[in-house]
Amino acid sequence: MQDGTTVWLPYGREHLSGLPTGLSYGHWDGSPSLPGDPGDVRFLVAPPIMGSERLLADVLPRMKHLEVLQLLSSGYDHVRPLLPAMPPGTRLATARGVHGEATAELAVALLLAMVRGIDRFVGGQAEGRWRPEVRATLSGKRVLVVGHGAVGEAVAARLSAFRCEVVPVARTARPAPGGMVHGTAELPALLPTVDAVVLCAPLTEQTRGMIDADALALMKDGASLVNVARGELVDTEALVREVTRGRIRAALDVTDPEPLPPGHPLWRSSGVLITPHVAAFTDAFVSRSSDFLRQQLHRYARGQNLDNVVLTTAGPGCGEEAA
Repeated sequence: MQDGTTVWLPYGREHLSGLPTGLSYGHWDGSPSLPGDPGDVRFLVAPPIMGSERLLADVLPRMKHLEVLQLLSSGYDHVRPLLPAMPPGTRLATARGVHGEATAELAVALLLAMVRGIDRFVGGQAEGRWRPEVRATLSGKRVLVVGHGAVGEAVAARLSAFRCEVVPVARTARPAPGGMVHGTAELPALLPTVDAVVLCAPLTEQTRGMIDADALALMKDGASLVNVARGELVDTEALVREVTRGRIRAALDVTDPEPLPPGHPLWRSSGVLITPHVAAFTDAFVSRSSDFLRQQLHRYARGQNLDNVVLTTAGPGCGEEAA
């Protein structure tokens, strides 16, 4: 790294004290006005806003010297189509771990709302209707947590505090300190045995559509599905059929399509609770992501390995290389 190397950040310097010296910083939050020549940028932090891939599609082809594209999301599926626009050798890094606590908090809140019927009571409040009913409790329930990364582990820890029996699932089976982590190949055997499923897995070609009609049909009558991962993990049409029948309930922070268009059947389906992809965005997001960026930039300035590098571009037409 040379002195004066250009870095574009989505936050102003008031949020990022203690950055390494010797770098030249520009502030780009996704606005049409750019802070300088994109051709000078070596380290770009993508603005953490909805639709950032459209903004990146405009500037990345002009960043001929880009070395690092740093995302502030845990996943990177949305930028895969942009990889050919990046110079060979560009490292793509995520913010894995930054969102774990906030996303887990919402996942458990959604599950708790489903189990205790809070969505139904809110509907009754809007109608001025006082109608008590006996609801289930989360305590003692068997919950399948699909995805054993930072978010999945945080969800499991919080569910354990509710005295749930947590069944963790990852891509492949492996032993863990608290017991066995099951592989996704075991899902057909596990789904009929649980009271709820929480999806925390990344979107890959292997996980796309993993909760399809067959998987949903295996879930118990009255079971709950919570998705805080990606909407594409679930077959939306199959889910609509199941919730319309009233056989299962669903709480979704992510949907397919997204945003969910007006008039979509999920909006008006009884037993469905929807939040607009807000799991990671809390009042702690800026401070947590700023801390992560500060550490990442110090590693970059010292020439050290960066955290959370998921791939390195191989050049036009060559796709990507493993990290």
